Amino acid sequence: MSAGALLSLRHLRKEYRAGQPVLKDITLDIDANGLTAIIGPSGTGKSTLIRCINRLVDPTSGEILFEGKDLAKLKGGALRAARRRVGMVFQEYNLVERLTVIENVLTGRLGYVPAWRAFLRKFPEADVTRAFDLIDAVGLNEEFATRRADKLSGGQRQRVGIARALMQEPALILADEPTSSLDPKTSVEIMELLAEVSANRHVPVVVNIHNVDLARRYATRIIGMTGGNVVYDGPPTGLTERDLAHIYGGEDFL
Repeated sequence: MSAGALLSLRHLRKEYRAGQPVLKDITLDIDANGLTAIIGPSGTGKSTLIRCINRLVDPTSGEILFEGKDLAKLKGGALRAARRRVGMVFQEYNLVERLTVIENVLTGRLGYVPAWRAFLRKFPEADVTRAFDLIDAVGLNEEFATRRADKLSGGQRQRVGIARALMQEPALILADEPTSSLDPKTSVEIMELLAEVSANRHVPVVVNIHNVDLARRYATRIIGMTGGNVVYDGPPTGLTERDLAHIYGGEDFL
């Protein structure tokens, strides 16, 4: 790994069909701070890249070096232990609809407590206290704690998803299209929240996002992808119209 990097991807490749790579030889370093936005057209491999990092998708080849381990090679208990350190925020929230907000947030501790405790929902008092604190921290007041997830708006669900990710005490948070199901105002609020998490809790966040304006506004670094390759990697201020035309496939985008 490069000095100072929390996560290093080395020659990462993913093929769903032999000879048709979705990711082509991706090599990147992610530092232990800041919000990194991955942009690019649909089908270019953004979600696949995010999901390869925590092994929701298995890479075809390459290395995923995280906290001294190659996640691409881990299996079983070793992989589960490593995943505890990577929080995930999903496009469709992935909450348990019949559970309350507090119960959904506490699922972020499933990798840390015995199975019988999780089954009986008997989490340690310290975990329950922290879950209430996180519900407040993501902008939901205490009355939401006992509300079922299926009674929440999209923005409220995404806040619960962020609190659940933080409940893992992660070293890294991955967010796969966290704003694509939300209205413009709520999308801004969620990106503001993720930026605050990164800055105030010192947890690096990697976001796969379609909205270039939001990426420019909140990211400290932008990675532009097209055709399974990284074609831009730099600060938001360095992203030019020419870069965007390259990323999105021509002047028609502009």
